[in-house]
Amino acid sequence: MSAVLAAVRRAAREAPQRIVVTSAKATLCWADLEAQIDLLASRLSDDDSPVGVALDNGPDWVVADLALIASGRVSVPIPPFFTAEQRQHALADAGAGLLISAGEAGLRLDPTGLPRRPLHPGTAKITYTSGSTGQPQGVCLSLHQMEAVAQALVEVLGRERAGVHMAVLPLAVLLENVAGLYPILLAGGRYHAPGLAEIGFANPFMPDIGRLLAEVIASEATSLILVPELLRGLIAAKTASGAATPALDLVAVGGARVSPALLSAAAAAGIPVVEGYGLSECASVVAMNRPGDATPGTVGLPLPHLDVSVAEDGEIIVGPSPFLGYVGGPSNEGPVRTGDLGSFDEAGRLRIEGRKSNLIITAFGRNISPEWVESELLAHPDILQAMVFGEAQAGLGGLIVPFPGRSEAQIRDAVIQINARLPDYAHIIRWRLTAPFDPRAGQMTANGRPRRAALLSAYADFVAEPDLIPSTGTAMSFFDQLAADTATERAAFAAVPQIRDGLQGRISRETYVAYLAQAYHHVRHTVPLMQATKARLGDSHQAYRQVLDDYIAEETGHEQWILNDIRAAGGDPVRTVQDGPNAATEMMVAYAYDHVTRVSPMGFFGMVFVLESVSIQLASIGADAVRGSLGLPPVAFTYLVSHGALDQDHIAFLRTVLDGVTSEDDRAAITHMARRMFGLFGDLFRSIPHYAEAPAARELSHAV
Repeated sequence: MSAVLAAVRRAAREAPQRIVVTSAKATLCWADLEAQIDLLASRLSDDDSPVGVALDNGPDWVVADLALIASGRVSVPIPPFFTAEQRQHALADAGAGLLISAGEAGLRLDPTGLPRRPLHPGTAKITYTSGSTGQPQGVCLSLHQMEAVAQALVEVLGRERAGVHMAVLPLAVLLENVAGLYPILLAGGRYHAPGLAEIGFANPFMPDIGRLLAEVIASEATSLILVPELLRGLIAAKTASGAATPALDLVAVGGARVSPALLSAAAAAGIPVVEGYGLSECASVVAMNRPGDATPGTVGLPLPHLDVSVAEDGEIIVGPSPFLGYVGGPSNEGPVRTGDLGSFDEAGRLRIEGRKSNLIITAFGRNISPEWVESELLAHPDILQAMVFGEAQAGLGGLIVPFPGRSEAQIRDAVIQINARLPDYAHIIRWRLTAPFDPRAGQMTANGRPRRAALLSAYADFVAEPDLIPSTGTAMSFFDQLAADTATERAAFAAVPQIRDGLQGRISRETYVAYLAQAYHHVRHTVPLMQATKARLGDSHQAYRQVLDDYIAEETGHEQWILNDIRAAGGDPVRTVQDGPNAATEMMVAYAYDHVTRVSPMGFFGMVFVLESVSIQLASIGADAVRGSLGLPPVAFTYLVSHGALDQDHIAFLRTVLDGVTSEDDRAAITHMARRMFGLFGDLFRSIPHYAEAPAARELSHAV
C-alpha cells in the first residue's frame, strides 16, 4: 500500500473539506483529491503498460501522478523543457502505451501505439535524466524507494513545517515530485502548484524572477525547492524590490554545488536557505542540512534510510539499494557509485567536491574540481552562468555568461574579486563572455549544470590554449552580446500565451490561420524593407549592401507560401489580403520602416536577428506540435517548416555578419531595434484571437 495514498485517504475521512492542492485555476480539498484520483484510476485500469504524463504544473498533474500509483501503472513524467525528440525518445524507451495530456474538456488519455519494453520488476516511475549526450536516460524507481525519501524528509524536517509548499521546479522533475509533493501530502500540508508560465517560467531557461517573487508573496508560501541559479535570481529580485517574504520558512537548494558566498547573500536577503544533495538514481534527496543546523560548505547529514560512504578515491557511494536500474540495462543490486567526489566533516556532514569525471589536472599537476571554482563565479551577482576548463593547460579558463546589462569591465572586476578568494593555482586567467548556454543545443542540463563536452566543442577555438600565455579576458562577440542584451525582451516574448501554447500544440485551427494572416502582412514587407535599407546605406557600408542583395534573393516570394498555407489550413487567402493587417502588425511594420529611413538603416539587422531566431523555435518545435494537435496536412506548414530550415543557415550567416559590425553607433542601432522588435512582434502574437482551452475548461475539469 502506498504511504502517500494512505495519507490522502486518511485526510479525506478526517478533514474532507480542508484545502490541499491549489492553483490559479482550481482548488481541491482532500475529498475532491481522493475522488478525482479514484475516477482517473478507473479509466487507467484497462491494461498495465507505462503511462506518459505531459502536463503543466497544477492540480491535474497531482491527480494524474497519484492515480497512476492507485492503478498500479508505471508513470513516465515528461519534463516540459524536453524537445519533441527527447519526449518521443522517453515514451518509446519506456514503452509507454498511453499519454496523459491536457485537453479542451479535461485530461486526454491517448494511446501511443508504442511497443512494450521489459522493465525492472517493481518499477513505479521512470524518471528521465538529461544525460551527458542529450539523449535522456530512464531511471527505474520503485514506490518504496521514492516514498522512503519522502518519509525521511518528513522525519528530519518535522510535520510542523508542512505549511504551504509552492512548486517552482516542474513536477516532472523528480526533486519537486518526490521531495516537494509527497512530503507535503504525508505531513498534511497544502501544495500550491501554479502553472509554470504563471510564475514567470514560460521559458524555463529565461525565467521572470519578478513574477516568481510576486507569487511567493501572494501565495504565502512557507517552503520552496530551487536550483542555485533560481536562488541567485530570487536574491537579486528581493534585494532590488525590498519585498518582504515573512511566511517563507524553508528554501531547499540543490542540483549543483552552492558557494558559501551565495548562501551568505541569501541570509542577508532574508531567505532561509538550506543546501542539499541528491541524484535521480537515489530517488532525489540523499543528504540535506537541517534548518537551524546548517553548515555552509556541506550538504548536511545523509537521510536516515540511506547508508552513505566515501571510497578511497573520494567517490561518494549510496546504499543500500536506492534504484532498480536503467531502462534496458541490468538490474541494480546494492549501493550506487555516484560519480561525485566528497568527504565528511567531523560531525558526519557530507561535503560535495565535484564530479569525478570532471576533475581537471593542470599542466602543473594540480587537481582542481571545476564545480568548486564555478560555484565561486556563480556567487557573484554579475555572473549568470559559468563553465571552467583547463585540462593539461597552464591555468584555468572560463566561459562566462554575464547578467543582462553587465559590461565587460564589470565582469573583469568580478573575476579579479573572485580570484582574490581562490588559491593561485585555481585562478581564472582567461575567459570569454558568451551568450546564455542553450539547452536546445545540449549545452546545459535541466537543473542548470553546464554540459561540458557540448560547450567545449562550441567554443573549441577559445578553449585551445594560446601558447600557454595567460590573458585577462576575451570580449564577447557582438552576436553573443546582442543575445545577452536582449535576454529580458526575449523572455517576455516567450511568455506570450499564443506563443507558449502554440509551442505545445495547444491552439485551434482558427488561431493558426489568424497567425498566418498576420505573418503574411509583415512578411510581404520583408523585401521592400531590405530595399529601403540598402538604398540608405552609404559607401562605407558596401559589404552590407551585398548581404542585403543575398537576403532579397532568398526572401522573395515567401509571402505566397503563407497564402498557400492559409488555403491548405481551410482559410481564405483572398480575404486575408483584403482585410489587411491588424493594428499590432501595422505598428511593427511601420516602426521598422521609420527606423530604417529616419534613424539608422543598420538597425534593420536587429529586426533580422529577432525574426530569424524566433522562426527557428517556431519551426523546430511549434510546427510539429501544432500539426500533431490539429491534424492538418504538411502542405499547411510550408512557410513555417521551410522558413525555419532556411533560418538555421541564416542565423549562422547572421552571426558572421553581426560580428563584423565594429561601429558603436551601428551596434547601438541594431540592439535598439532588436529590443523594440521583440516587444512589437510579441504584440502581434498577443493580438491574435486565441484560447488555449475551451471556455468551459478554464477551470480544472473534475470530469477526469
